Amino acid sequence: MDKDLKIAILIDADNISDKYVKIILDETASKGVATYKRIYGDWTSPKLGSWKQVLLENSIIPIQQYSYTTGKNATDSAMIIDAMDILYSENVDGFCIASSDSDFTRLVARLRESGMYVLGMGESKTPLPFVTACNEFKYLDLLLNAILKEEKAEAAAAAKEPEAASASGKKKAADGSAAAASAKSKKSAKEAKDSPASRNSLSLKKFKKEVRSIAESCSDDDGWIFSGELRNQLAKRFPDFDVRNFGHSKFTPFIESLGIFEVRREATTAGNRVKLVYFRCKN
Repeated sequence: MDKDLKIAILIDADNISDKYVKIILDETASKGVATYKRIYGDWTSPKLGSWKQVLLENSIIPIQQYSYTTGKNATDSAMIIDAMDILYSENVDGFCIASSDSDFTRLVARLRESGMYVLGMGESKTPLPFVTACNEFKYLDLLLNAILKEEKAEAAAAAKEPEAASASGKKKAADGSAAAASAKSKKSAKEAKDSPASRNSLSLKKFKKEVRSIAESCSDDDGWIFSGELRNQLAKRFPDFDVRNFGHSKFTPFIESLGIFEVRREATTAGNRVKLVYFRCKN
């Protein structure tokens, strides 16, 4: 992805919590540069009060939209109008639409028809039509949970360091590590089962079948496919594909964990370090 993409971030405050703001900004930064950062809602409402400090710290511009009548979401209309104005200004290359509301599905389709890259973000409850309309979609609650688990694990590891000096401390650390590893394995299995690929797109079993089919159709004459090509093909077919949804942080270890591929690694001339990874379907 071109790191110089100019992206407009539009956040639906009625459907997105302020606890996700860092993830939204970080994920957008990995794709390009945020040239617009706007958030829409009725800022006279007490329920949006937690956003105030977050907006100041991250230079996000709040757009006031009164709720004209009960049961109608005026925020959606304001976001859509602004998105189209930004589109016609020709100042951006793409959009980040942060919402769990399927009402933005048609907007996303329209933006993509105009050649815009669209990064969608929302919680796991986001309807599938909105997810698949985007070039890429990130599940904010799953990403946040992964971050919190990592921070908890780091804190636990730091707390155990003083015990490592004694034999009993070492034994406790070893036992704790074994228990943690077992618990992590069980949690990873549960996360894979409950992942967006299972809830919104495909079960893990069907996902494996799709990955195998992609690898076979895009491989060379010897059946090998470059890991980067496999990743690109998966992203094209499944906008919500993200290895972090399955408890992994890297693409290659996740693909290896599926158990359906042979793996070939090639070293480069620079320091003889492995740089190229290829996969081939097992018979």
